[in-house]
Amino acid sequence: MSGAIIENMSTKKLVVLVLFILVLQVVSIMVGALIAPSPTSAVSYLATKCINRQRARRWLAPWGPNRCQQIHSFDEPLAKTLDANDIVFAVHVPLPHAQMSPWFQYMLAVLQLDIAFTMINPVGERNGDVVITIDAGLAYRDDLTSEWSAKFHSVERRPLRCTLAVAKTYENEGRFYHCDPIPFMELGSVAHKYFLFNLRLPVNDTVNVGIGEIKDIHIVGIHQNGGFTKVWISMKTVFSPWILVATAWYWRRIGLMARPPVLLEKVIFALGVAMTILNVPAEWLSLGFEWTWMLLLEDAQQGVFYSTLFCFWVIFCGEHLMDQSRRNRLSAYWWQVGLVMFGSALLLVYDLSDRGVHLTNPFYSVWASERGMKLAITVIVVAGFSVCLYFLALCGMVRCVFRNIGGKMQQLPAMPKARRLRYKGIIFRFKFLMLVTLTCAAMTVIFFILNQVSDGHWHWGSYTFEVHSAFLTGIYGMWNLYVFTILFLYAPSHKHGTEKSGDSQQTGL
Repeated sequence: MSGAIIENMSTKKLVVLVLFILVLQVVSIMVGALIAPSPTSAVSYLATKCINRQRARRWLAPWGPNRCQQIHSFDEPLAKTLDANDIVFAVHVPLPHAQMSPWFQYMLAVLQLDIAFTMINPVGERNGDVVITIDAGLAYRDDLTSEWSAKFHSVERRPLRCTLAVAKTYENEGRFYHCDPIPFMELGSVAHKYFLFNLRLPVNDTVNVGIGEIKDIHIVGIHQNGGFTKVWISMKTVFSPWILVATAWYWRRIGLMARPPVLLEKVIFALGVAMTILNVPAEWLSLGFEWTWMLLLEDAQQGVFYSTLFCFWVIFCGEHLMDQSRRNRLSAYWWQVGLVMFGSALLLVYDLSDRGVHLTNPFYSVWASERGMKLAITVIVVAGFSVCLYFLALCGMVRCVFRNIGGKMQQLPAMPKARRLRYKGIIFRFKFLMLVTLTCAAMTVIFFILNQVSDGHWHWGSYTFEVHSAFLTGIYGMWNLYVFTILFLYAPSHKHGTEKSGDSQQTGL
């Protein structure tokens, strides 16, 4: 397609393009709504209280042929003879007669504590200073007869935040605190069929003091549903070659021009490459290999795409705004692009300090220590401030471009026909792409709100719509279609492959 779209592209072709995009967008949403299950599942496991008087480091299983000696309650006579250090809380994942699968992609674990109020052992009054220390171990095996193999072990500290809804009196002893869930583990690969948690709460004069009387521990395991993973990988497998071919086709059209590519054409190509990187279905390989860094890879892919997208928006507006002498120079956007790179670098630092450490210790949390929490908050606040400055600058640039467009529209009747057609094409493309951009942004916000306020399912007759899955597949498909539209609209026409001046590709207003 040439720079003067009105001359080289009929209204019929534009209508076909718009209808094609709308159909694919609806298909992306309906695939998530009707075919994919809910993205994640959460299963609550009640920890079994195993006895380990020798306090030897061995794996204690809650059920099976070699299950541990256990108590059901701390009120039993046997429990009265035990020390707190003799108890190991054991959890087998998954439940009996079930298996984990690589299709689950990742596994998160959240602790929920049942703590009873007693006058002699209440939870510390200053909740912000109460810390619980957990000696945690994770083991795995791939059949029910093999021995457990150690995978990770760590001693972790977590803040304990609990409130009691009633007065702290003798009459209310035995009432339970309301405690915030404790993020406990993030495992980036589910490469084994069975997992075993062993948790110890070591107690001495300085450790686990003021944590109250713990009656039970629940572990809530969260993983991605295998059915959703299949739909997600299938979508990436379809979009990946499509965007790759579109990007290659676009750059080939640029190469046919008799002039070197301009800055806007380069950044559009970079956007296509970034979308292609995001679409790479590396999850196929993770099904056969234990790649615990897949979550980190996904964050990096998204970071590359959104950084490139933000840079594209700035350069796209700027190239329509700047005069001939300043146009086509990346240095003219140094502070806007610098804000994007600075914010991206900060978020990368945060991700490496959290998920990067999970590669060797999935129990680690950057929020568990005061220093880590301050670092995380500082990084997020500064990155958020950078994003706000960026969008303020972008809004100012868009306003200036539309003001320039208004002035050019008034001058169009007095221009020569060739120049008038050129400016009409530039203005048309800018307005059309701005409309598409605003539509994508609005749909993202609308889908996000619906995703938050809904219960996850909508029913219409005999059909059940998975709202959360539709949100993810719809947004993913939408941004792929957005990039495809840009590549299609701004690819030079083959009819101008010998053009030397490149006037038809100039975008300045």
